[in-house]
Parts: sequence; C-alpha cells; structure tokens
Amino acid sequence: MAEQLDAERDDARGEEGRPPRAVVGSHRIEEEIFGKVFDTNIIRRIWAFVAPYRTKIYWAVAAVLAFTAMQLAIPLIIRYAIDHGMRPGADPSTLPWTILAFLVAILINFGASYLQEMLVGGVAEDVLFDIRRAMFGHLQRVSLSWMDKTEVGRLMSRLQGDVNSMQEFLETSVLSVGDITLLFGIIVVMLSLDFKLGLLTLSALPVLFVVRLFWLPRARKSFMAAHETNSIANGALAEAIHGVRAVQGMDRQAVNFMLFDDKVRANLRTHLTAAKYAQVMVPIVDSLTGLAMALVIVVGGARVLNQALDVGVMVAFLFYIQRFFDPIRSLTLQYSVMQRAMASGQRLTEVLDVPIDIKDAPDAKVLSSDMDGSVEFRDVVFGYNPKHPVLKHVSFKVNPGETVALVGPTGSGKSSCMSLIHRFYDVQQGQVLVGGHDVRSLSQDSLGRQIAMVLQEPFLFTGTVIENIRYQKTDATRDDVVQAAKTVGAHDFIMRMPDGYDSVLGQRGGNLSLGQRQLISFARALVADAKILVLDEATANIDSYTEMLIQKALVKLLEGRTGLVIAHRLATIREADRIIVLQNGELIESGNHRELMKNEKLYSKLYNLNYSSFDDIPEDVLDDAMTQPAT
Repeated sequence: MAEQLDAERDDARGEEGRPPRAVVGSHRIEEEIFGKVFDTNIIRRIWAFVAPYRTKIYWAVAAVLAFTAMQLAIPLIIRYAIDHGMRPGADPSTLPWTILAFLVAILINFGASYLQEMLVGGVAEDVLFDIRRAMFGHLQRVSLSWMDKTEVGRLMSRLQGDVNSMQEFLETSVLSVGDITLLFGIIVVMLSLDFKLGLLTLSALPVLFVVRLFWLPRARKSFMAAHETNSIANGALAEAIHGVRAVQGMDRQAVNFMLFDDKVRANLRTHLTAAKYAQVMVPIVDSLTGLAMALVIVVGGARVLNQALDVGVMVAFLFYIQRFFDPIRSLTLQYSVMQRAMASGQRLTEVLDVPIDIKDAPDAKVLSSDMDGSVEFRDVVFGYNPKHPVLKHVSFKVNPGETVALVGPTGSGKSSCMSLIHRFYDVQQGQVLVGGHDVRSLSQDSLGRQIAMVLQEPFLFTGTVIENIRYQKTDATRDDVVQAAKTVGAHDFIMRMPDGYDSVLGQRGGNLSLGQRQLISFARALVADAKILVLDEATANIDSYTEMLIQKALVKLLEGRTGLVIAHRLATIREADRIIVLQNGELIESGNHRELMKNEKLYSKLYNLNYSSFDDIPEDVLDDAMTQPAT
C-alpha cells in the first residue's frame, strides 16, 4: 500500500516535480488550458450572442469614452484654474467658472461611470444566460453515443467555470477601450502641454516594457499551472463525493485524504506562485509612477522657478502621471483575462459544435395517438461502433397489444433493441418500425409521446412526488396521478410521507428505497398513457414483495398497450405472449414459455439455471448453457 501511495503521489506531481496535468483516480487527462491570446474565430462566435445587445454595447462604449474624456479634462480644468484664476491680477469671474466646469466634469464622470457599469454588467449577464441556454438546449439533443463517452464533470466545468471566464472577459473588454483611449490621450495631452517634460515622463516606459518582456512568459506558465492543479483538485473532490459509499465501505478514508491533501497542496503552491506573478507588476508600476513624478517635480520645479513653465502645467503633469500607469496596470491584468477567455470560448464552442446525429427528417411525420402500437425490426444491424455490431440481422414483429419479452445473456443486444425503438441511436442497416412507420421518418417528439420506458435504475428528479409522476405528461391531473399510484401500489407509501404527493424528493429520490423509486417510475409510465411500454430490467433490483406488487400492476399497465419486457428474473416474463431469445446479437429462438421449454435450447437452460440449485445441475449442462451456439 505504501509503494502504491508513493507511486500515485509521483504521478500527481508529474515529471521533474512539475504540477500534474490532471490526475483523477487512475486516469490521466491532459487538457490544453490556454489557447491563443486573441482568436478572431472565438470572438466571432461569441459576438453572435452579443449581437442582439449591440445597441447597449455601443452606448456602453460611448459612456466609457465620455468617462475617459472627463479623466483627461479634469487636470486641464485644474491647470486653467491655477494659471488663470489664482495668479495675481486674474479676472475674478474666472475661478467660479472653472469651479463650475470642474463640477460639471465630475457629474458627467459619475453619470458615465454608472451608465457603463450598468450596461456592461447587464449585457454580460444576458449573454451568459443565452450561452447557458444554448449549451443546455444543444446537450438535450446530442446523441447518446456522444454523451456515453463524455465525462459529466467536464460538461459541468464548461457550463459553469468556462462561462464565468467569459463573463469576466465581457465585463472588462469594454473597459479596455477606455484604458487604451486614456493611455494614448494622456500621452497626446502631455506632449502637447510640454513636449520635453512629456518625453521625460515617457522615458520610464522602456523599463516597463523590459520588465514585461521577462514577466509575461513566466506569468503565463504560472497561470496555466494554477488552472491545471485547480482542475485536478476539483476532479478528485467530485470523485470522492460520488464514491463516498465505496470509500467508507473499503475503509479508505485515510488513504484518500492523503491523496487529496497532496493534490490540494500542489494547487496551493501553484496558486501562490501565480499570485506572486500577478501582483509583482503592481509595485513595479507604482515605483515607476513615483520615479516619473520625482523627475517631473525636480525638472519641472526647476523650470517653474526659472519661469520657463507654468505652475498649472506642472500640476496637470502630476495628475496625468498618477493616471498614466493605471491603464497599463489594468491592461496587463486584462491580458490574462483575455487569455483565459479565449481558452474558455474554445471549449464552449466545442460543446455548441457537437454534431447532432439523431435529427428529424425535413418531412418528418407526427406519430398520431391512434396508431396501432406495433413494433417491427427488419434485418436490423446495429453497433455502437459500426465495426463491431451488437445486433446482427435481427428481424421480429410485435403485434398491437402483444406483450413480448426479450431474453438472453448479458451483451446479447436486448437493451440495444429498446434504445432503437425510441431512436436513441440509428441503425446501420435495416429498419425499425413503430406503428408501421420507420422511426427515422417520424418526429422525435411524437415518437417519445407514444413510448413510455421504465429502466433498471429509476431516475427521479429533485421536486415533489406529483411532479415526478407526471414528468412525461405535465398536463396530467392530480386525480390521474393518484389513480396511477394506486394502480401500481405506490399510493400507500406516498401517503405516509410528510406531505403526501407534495413531499419533496431528495437528489435522485435518495430519501426513498429503490423499490419505492421504481414504483413511482411505473406510475409515471402509466400516467404517460403511451401506446408502447418498454420495461428494461425494471424489476432487477427490487425485493420479491415489491416485485409481486409490480406484477399485479403490470396486468393493468399493459391493458391495451404493446409491451416489450427485458428481465433476468425469467419468472416475470413467463406470461408474456411471446418470448424472443437473443445471443451474441442474433435471434435464436422465439415462442411462448411452454414452447421454448419444450425446445430445451438456451431459454430452457437459462430458466433452469434461474430456478434450480447449481449443485443439482451437471457441470456439462452449466457449460452448455454458457456456450450454446447461435442456431
């Protein structure tokens, strides 16, 4: 255990003591944290979300420019007041007018600042709202094959962390216009006031550029490392929370804490380094500001004493020097904001660009509620990887109102058949027909309304019991919900809950037992009132008593409906009108329970294995059942 722990720690630290790329459990994930500093493609894609609010953006830019203009004007007003209103023999009316001009400039400054903050903040929130909606809506439609191989943690990071990075960029990008304008405006005004003193002030800039030349690559590297280790720590935390039962069950708390402690310490080190590089520019800029002011005071003061320079001009220079380095500091910080935003924008657009494989045809038909409910597979070939088919030339038909069970060893393609009926995936060859129509010719919404599914792992959403039961049919009445719950045997335990049908369920229904969650799933399927009912291992994880309740409910549930049932507990499907046996993706038997038992092929062997003691079964029969060839 000690060697394993040391090895995992070495992995977490990475080669040559560098921060780790990304370690979550035993998996190493490398991500490109930062992309281009400025990517026109990303800007164009984000602008598509900003465009509806461009009028507000233009007003915000105008407000920023007005604010900047007042920042440039205020020192000039002070200079005018000193040189024309305070010297001996000055016109007495000059000073009041300059004070009035100063107050007007302050009011415009305040109004412009308030307007641009309000507009930019509002637009940023609106744009982020639209991006989140677009991403969520797109993810609702992407194919399950893509979702199957995508980590939920990464999607959550993009929906939250990356969107927040874009918010920071949107809020500061308009301000960058003001910073750049202010910087060049100060340079122009200083040079126009006194060219020599202006050049003296600008002499500090080469020092700043040299410092920035050495600072930038190191700062960029430190920001990258901090971002990476932060992702690692968050990933480890999420994994530990999701796997807390396994952690406690295997008494691994101490080891997990040590591993997590190692990751967060690495995260602390990289963040402290990043903070050092982020803050080092502040004292450098402040020192240069002080140096520039000292030069102006010494040189400018000597010229004032020699009457070669007005006092008001030197005072204005001091004000401008104080403001001159502020936009430089701000633009330096905005550089890293833009860099993060470009990387985040890239990841956001990648999600928005995920192709939607399952689309409605342009002339898609609406499956009407009076369709007959038949289901047919015609020479279906399907594989999640087309090179390795799960179903091989499977053909069968389920007649309207018929209950058909699919049986076979694990991996034989039973659940794949169910997924194809709902068109979660498209076949590579052949056809799947519902109500006599190829599912690819039907609209997905209408197809979903006619198929109710109950899965092995019931998924309940945070909300009330009644909201969960009418999840598929939101317009169902309370009486419909209560009647459905009574039919499936869920009414009694629901009424024992504190608020009955208005009781709030915890995350994924965690405050209910597995059997209770499954009964609510059955009630949901009954309320949906669909023509086709699909039960995919719906009774696999429940106790015998609950299974008995469900068996009684199924009689009601299947009345007037076409039923397709998968069950490893073969007793639950013995009363099916027909049983289809799959093995290795091929249909090898079909008939009712009695007929298949007489055949003494795979079904009868599976049934006997379910309900006989393994000790009483000859070894050759066990081997036979597991290696039965497809015939």
